[in-house]
Amino acid sequence: MNRQAGSELGNVHFVGIGGAGMSGIARILLARGVAVSGSDARGSATSEALARLGATVHTGHAASNVGPEVETVVVSTAIRDANPEVVEAHRRGLRVLRRAAALAAVMGGKRGVAIAGTHGKTSTTSMLVTAAQACDADPAYAIGGDLAGSGANAADGAGDLFVAEADESDGSFLLLSPYAAVVTNVEADHLDQHGTAEQVALVFEQFVRRIDPAGFLVVCTDDPGARRTARAAREAGLTVRTYGESARADLRLTELAEDAAGTTWTAVLDGTPLPTGPVRVPVPGRHMALNSAAALLTGLQLGLPAAGMVAGLGRYAGVRRRFELRGSAGGVAVYDDYAHHPTEVAAQLRAARTVAGTGRVLVAFQPHLFSRTEAFAADFGAALGLADEVVVLDVYAAREDPVPGVTGALVADAVPLAPGQVLFAPDRGKVAAELAGRAAPGDLVITMGAGDVTALGPDILAALGPG
Repeated sequence: MNRQAGSELGNVHFVGIGGAGMSGIARILLARGVAVSGSDARGSATSEALARLGATVHTGHAASNVGPEVETVVVSTAIRDANPEVVEAHRRGLRVLRRAAALAAVMGGKRGVAIAGTHGKTSTTSMLVTAAQACDADPAYAIGGDLAGSGANAADGAGDLFVAEADESDGSFLLLSPYAAVVTNVEADHLDQHGTAEQVALVFEQFVRRIDPAGFLVVCTDDPGARRTARAAREAGLTVRTYGESARADLRLTELAEDAAGTTWTAVLDGTPLPTGPVRVPVPGRHMALNSAAALLTGLQLGLPAAGMVAGLGRYAGVRRRFELRGSAGGVAVYDDYAHHPTEVAAQLRAARTVAGTGRVLVAFQPHLFSRTEAFAADFGAALGLADEVVVLDVYAAREDPVPGVTGALVADAVPLAPGQVLFAPDRGKVAAELAGRAAPGDLVITMGAGDVTALGPDILAALGPG
């Protein structure tokens, strides 16, 4: 096994080094002794942590950030071709790689396990990593979020496994060739890149055909899109294993129970209950139980012991921005979540309802991308209708230019609640006070979205007053 996979890249510069995926690869390369530099539009705790590990980090983008020693430049999806560092890299004839190509390089020499799907990738990846660690497997990993236990989104483990979150947003996961993979679900999303729901399905079929023929695919048989992907994999001669609540699942979740502290379910593998007893995952929501089943079945297929996997899942501490408790004040609990697709919003609000008990659920939702908002405004509105009070922020543009007529108001207008229970708040500075004014002791407030809505947590807590 090549313990220095990725060293062939030479000195590496990351344009957008503070991003979840980019920073993980940088962290692993630093652990392997590779010289790393990078830049981001603004400073962050992530870039500061990389600097402490030895990376040279620049705030702001400039051609001069690409030092004379740089041999490879890695570019995130959010970076445009006109970025001065990308332009400089091409001018000098440097190797320019997309993030997934760099990930493929660092995965070399290990049994790669790629976790894909429209929803649940980060949680499933982090659950598999946590459970594998409990089995003393010590996997290398790269996750799109920070593990609550370690505070890190990546590490270079000593074992032979490399567990990685695989991003379908721009099709770049087609640059990976994993030993095994998971597909949690397949739904229409990232239509700005893929165009149609059919093309999304086709790109997942292409992805599973890149799995090692000696390896395997794990899919959720409850999900129609994942079942289609499984059929394509079987047609290619690949071993496919399934999980879900359906009776046809290889690993079936039975006796699933939810409470405010998590989910419990019985694992029935190929018709026989696992002798480990019930699986307990200390995060709420049926969707999290399904994610834990994906992790468990994958670990078993990799040859990890069932007892260790179940014990590890029971110690799972969560991942940042996935229903993360930010604090309580004035008798109100404040959470933060990354949900940015209607299916994710609905699943998390159902889980929040379980946690809130007799209290109300208030949500501040920030739509992410103009293209996604335009395509799914009605679906977002329906999902948000599961809350009691809704404040909708304006669209977080990310990598996109504004689209005339597409604002957060499209989402707010589609929420099926009484007018006084829904507010479109384009002035982000007023949202914390608005939520605090609506909340009462016993309520649960959740900030939701893939943009900077996450920064509102402390402001909401301050507006609520002393805890």
